[in-house]
Amino acid sequence: MFRRRRFKQTHSLEHRLLAEAKSLREEARALPTGIEKERLLQKARQADTAAHLSEWLSSPGLLSPE
Repeated sequence: MFRRRRFKQTHSLEHRLLAEAKSLREEARALPTGIEKERLLQKARQADTAAHLSEWLSSPGLLSPE
């Protein structure tokens, strides 16, 4: 039987996504203009958006539907 590996995350999802976005932007900065650079920048924008959505969804101000 397959046993799933479990990892205890030391940083929040938002923190990890923002760190990934920063890393992708730094990697893209070293590349010349082109498809690969645009792909990395798009992934960075997606990670930023995901971090903000996750933060919004977990905020205490978010009300559940009635």
